[in-house]
Amino acid sequence: MKLRPAHLAVGLAILAGLGLLLVADPFGRPSAGHALRPDDARVLAQGQRVYRAHCAACHGARLEGQPNWRVRGPDDRLPAPPHDAGGHTWHHADELLFRLTKDGVAKAAKLKDYASAMPAYGGVLGDEEIVAALSWIKSQWPAEVRARHDEINRQARP
Repeated sequence: MKLRPAHLAVGLAILAGLGLLLVADPFGRPSAGHALRPDDARVLAQGQRVYRAHCAACHGARLEGQPNWRVRGPDDRLPAPPHDAGGHTWHHADELLFRLTKDGVAKAAKLKDYASAMPAYGGVLGDEEIVAALSWIKSQWPAEVRARHDEINRQARP
């Protein structure tokens, strides 16, 4: 069979279409893992609502976290860390942040006996709500911190 330019064009179009399906979901959901979307106004509005309702009580209305967040309390648990640029949230790739939130710290970090005050939100929030809350958090970081977080995500990709 002789390959004609028309066949090549159709084949390339099909491959390009399949590639787009792997990268972007037509409904706006992240399909390659759980990528944060800190520039999507709709996602950020939802994320701010979710954060206020489920996260701010411990992590602070201004992402400031609890005092002495690096020192274990009498219950041997760490206080809620800040999610602002001074905390360590941005040191973790999107997928790990998603798993920490959905599954809880012990399961996400594969730490069998780790006690944490951070609940697993998988039974409380849907995946889109978790991505939205994390996206809103990221949207609050300064540009240089966001850029460093983007680099962490690039390095974490398989």
